Amino acid sequence: MKNKKIWVASAIIILGLLFFYFDLGKYLTLASLKENRAALVTFYESHQVVMVFGFIFAYIVQTALSLPGAAVLSLAAGAVFGAVMGTLYVNIGATIGASLAFLVARYLFRNVIQNKFGTRLEKINTELETRGFNYLLFLRFVPVFPFFLINLGAGLTGMHLRSFFFGTMVGIIPGSFVYCNAGASLAAINSISEVASPRVLGSFALLGVFALIPVLYQKIKKKKQS
Repeated sequence: MKNKKIWVASAIIILGLLFFYFDLGKYLTLASLKENRAALVTFYESHQVVMVFGFIFAYIVQTALSLPGAAVLSLAAGAVFGAVMGTLYVNIGATIGASLAFLVARYLFRNVIQNKFGTRLEKINTELETRGFNYLLFLRFVPVFPFFLINLGAGLTGMHLRSFFFGTMVGIIPGSFVYCNAGASLAAINSISEVASPRVLGSFALLGVFALIPVLYQKIKKKKQS
């Protein structure tokens, strides 16, 4: 078992190093996307199935390995596939990729963390086992928490994979649509920071609060009963 974990960890590290060694990040910039948009659209018109599956696969790899470039990939989806279909493809790729990162973190490190901090994490694990979906929705909606850290951190807790998968799938829809919709009007964007305006971020935060209402209701109800 230990050797298998070493092989898995080594493979992930090697893939990450290859990404930076070949400087693949230079293709995941706004300037590069604008420069190559016409070529991408032309290729998509001739090879739709290949382009769709290739994009989803690239998004899965990027998310699973916690590599940079998710925002540009989401913009690219909107620029090539349109806002609606782009959101769908981003959602598929990001949900599968995040779930893989979740499973890898759980496989490699959960036992170590639980053995060392199990008693301290007991209450957190119980909460996430019963209400993990709502907590994850909150974390996905509120843009303060880095996407990859949520994937890895959740894998170390008692959250069920089912809750993580569906919480991610639902929770990333608003953000994915905002970026894909912006990508559909790519020429009007001068920087990625323009996409998520304070008003948009505030709306996401409000959605996050609504996601916690069922949890708060259950806690208040339980307190009154006791």
